[in-house]
Amino acid sequence: MTDAAPPPADTSRTGTLVACGPEQRAEQARLFAACFKKPLAERGLEWRYDDVPHGPSVSFVTREAGGATVSGYACNPRLVISRGDESTAAIVGETGDVMTHPDWRKRGYFSALDRAAMEEAKRRGWALAFGLPNHRSAHIFLELGWERIGTVRRWTYLLDGGAAARAERAREGWLRGVLAPLDARRCARKSQRQRRIHASERERMRLGVTYYDRFPRQLAPIARAVERNFGFMIRRDPEYLRWRFLAAPSRQHMAILVHGAGTSGNPETDDEHVAGYAVLQSRAGAETCFLVDVLGRDDATVDTAIDLALDEAQCRGHKLVQATAIDGTWWSKRLQSWGFLPPRGGSEMSVIMNPLQPAHPLVAAARDISNWYFTDGDRDDETVG
Repeated sequence: MTDAAPPPADTSRTGTLVACGPEQRAEQARLFAACFKKPLAERGLEWRYDDVPHGPSVSFVTREAGGATVSGYACNPRLVISRGDESTAAIVGETGDVMTHPDWRKRGYFSALDRAAMEEAKRRGWALAFGLPNHRSAHIFLELGWERIGTVRRWTYLLDGGAAARAERAREGWLRGVLAPLDARRCARKSQRQRRIHASERERMRLGVTYYDRFPRQLAPIARAVERNFGFMIRRDPEYLRWRFLAAPSRQHMAILVHGAGTSGNPETDDEHVAGYAVLQSRAGAETCFLVDVLGRDDATVDTAIDLALDEAQCRGHKLVQATAIDGTWWSKRLQSWGFLPPRGGSEMSVIMNPLQPAHPLVAAARDISNWYFTDGDRDDETVG
């Protein structure tokens, strides 16, 4: 595997393809702002492409005559392991920021960018690439040889049935808006039932909300143990978690740690008793927040983390909590057990894969989508919503 300098620019019928490094981040940020409603500052791209603990991202732009930047493509590295077997651990790529300036669309830029990015990812020795395209772009990937291996949807927990909940649900139809108060009561009943399942275990735990800039190193062996239960899981070591959440430029993420019995309640001295965590993405004044990641040494810890996350969301004044899950995975089932509501049918996105090293064990593992450990924290975007 190598992360040597990318290949030189390639001139084709669809403009000049330029392999990007840190010196192109401002150019990429300007293109991003022209393509998406939610602009991303140059620092946000530096965080996403250059600061990743798993190495630099693969990214390209296309320039037309006169120097206009008309399209871009990025694939970001993640360290993935299957069933805790270190011999399977490898870098995979996650596609993101696939974009074409509105004035230059439907001119064939995408296929050239995809080909260049996948060739570079393969040259670096990455095992595969995956992505979560929406319905407008998924078919383009499939036409270029990507495989559709699953679907992913966003689930919603209503903390109350008030105006915010009614408005959010009404986006999927007026009847859902009318039924929001009833759905909120259903959410509450399911979560109360779930709290009773591990009540005795949770009584022995202490909970704490942490705001300092690290995840305890004691989380590493817990993550290693969880890895053994899943065929495809991005490694959650403290360095990666700190980068992904606490060092993110938006500063919207907060870590909620679950501590085992015998602790004093001081995270600085109780790291050895940490049992798991949840991460909330919370913005002051927003009606909705997001449960973006959870990890626990056992089911009781995971449920405790979700429980505290919902309580924290309500304390912060949010009315809804949302989370994204791949259909058929443990995470989608856990969200359902807590009362999270599915979206309207037809709103799901695809999960796609490009097997760069077809014989690599991660490729076969990825095709069994039901065995993925995947949350919003594993997505390409720093923030969701």
